[in-house]
Amino acid sequence: MRPMPSLITLFAALALPVSAASAADLRAVKLMENDLGTRAVVDLSGPVEYKYFTLQNPERLVLDIQGGRLDGRYGAPAANGVVTNVRTGKPTPDTLRIVFELGRTVTAQGRLEREGGGSRLVLDLTPPGAKARPIVPSQQTSMAVSSPPSVAPSTPAPVVVAPVLEPREPVVPRAAPARTLRDVIGGSQRELIVAIDAGHGGKDPGAHGPSGLNEKVVTLAVARELARQIDADPGMKAVLIREGDSFVQLQDRYMIARRAQADLFISIHADAALNNSASGASVYVLSTRGASSQAARWLADKENAADLVGGVSLDDKDRNLSAVLLDLSQSATMRASDDIASQVLASLKNVGKAHKAGVERANFVVLRSPDVPSMLVETGFITNPGEEKKLNDPDYRRRLASAIASGVRQYFTDQPPPGTWYAAQQADGETVLASVPDKPVRSATRQHVVSRGETLTLIAAQHGVPVNSLREANNKHTDRVRVGERLKIPLIASAPE
Repeated sequence: MRPMPSLITLFAALALPVSAASAADLRAVKLMENDLGTRAVVDLSGPVEYKYFTLQNPERLVLDIQGGRLDGRYGAPAANGVVTNVRTGKPTPDTLRIVFELGRTVTAQGRLEREGGGSRLVLDLTPPGAKARPIVPSQQTSMAVSSPPSVAPSTPAPVVVAPVLEPREPVVPRAAPARTLRDVIGGSQRELIVAIDAGHGGKDPGAHGPSGLNEKVVTLAVARELARQIDADPGMKAVLIREGDSFVQLQDRYMIARRAQADLFISIHADAALNNSASGASVYVLSTRGASSQAARWLADKENAADLVGGVSLDDKDRNLSAVLLDLSQSATMRASDDIASQVLASLKNVGKAHKAGVERANFVVLRSPDVPSMLVETGFITNPGEEKKLNDPDYRRRLASAIASGVRQYFTDQPPPGTWYAAQQADGETVLASVPDKPVRSATRQHVVSRGETLTLIAAQHGVPVNSLREANNKHTDRVRVGERLKIPLIASAPE
């Protein structure tokens, strides 16, 4: 793997305060290309205070607008010029952040223009070598070096002398070619891989019920039935972590799922309690505290940590940067885990009582995969005589497996990864998308230009998408990427860095 840069470099930031600024709505972002570079025009409902700065690896321009809000009609513009994607987020409740993802290094100059009751923030982005004249002293008086609170450079950032662009003719935005929904979805229909882990096994019997039923027997029976139902679905394929009465180390269980390139990991268990009246099924995902403590362990074990963030060596990184990389790798996975677990719990409530109303969180070892959405299903309390009897009933186990499969199916129907059978069903007319199959749409992918040291796993984490979806969107059979390669990023919402 290529080495990552030792730090994220910050260039000069321009902090341009505007007196009496108040909350303003973001109405639109327009991108226009000319001979000298790219102009971004940010339309706002009123005057604002703002600042902007550039980041490297990958190249980005970050614009923070104090008091900014998203207008309900706002839509991100299509890529144009050096800008490959535009995304928005709220780093603080009072700040609107706009991130311009760039295909190359630029210098930037911004100015705020009043326009009727609103305002326009104009950002001129100029690649190296473009002809430009230095800004005059009156324009430099309000310049100040700034950096985002989460990243600090090791040396002072150089002040950038930003150019003033003077187009020789009117700038007209270049319209991106229209694409149909079928173009967006693509033609391949790969199966989604669901890894199913039967808890305990072999020398570890797990909990046992009043009549002697062992948890490992229940979990294997439910796992086999779930695998049968998953395999019967045309869009999914099951992988059993253990197929018989064998013992598998906890850490090995989620690593087996990762090697299988699983889209989802489900661990099946039966609960136990000192109070034999406790009852009901539960669904768990990894707790935030568990994720934090696991990240600390990865940081302590550099070799293990490198493997779990896509093969990037952490030996030359300071602890803060290493923690950021690990956090990026986990965040998208945890969001997906929450969503799938909620669907499965809702489905299990149709079979019987739930122990708790919502998805629960715990620091289970098997849930710690950084790039495979994972959940643990407690099928019931084996220590409850009534539930032990049900868990020993093949028909009841089939109903449990059917409920879990139904929840998984519903999630993938609602959020189908690109290139899968579920995505193809949307294109073929089985969802709302299909009501307008020939209607041109703005691209359902955005672009990312690979920088030195980046891996597919880290790029997926940066954009908040599952690594398997990223792999499929780019027709990749391995995780190898090249510096300068342009990757398609499926449109799944995520907060900017």
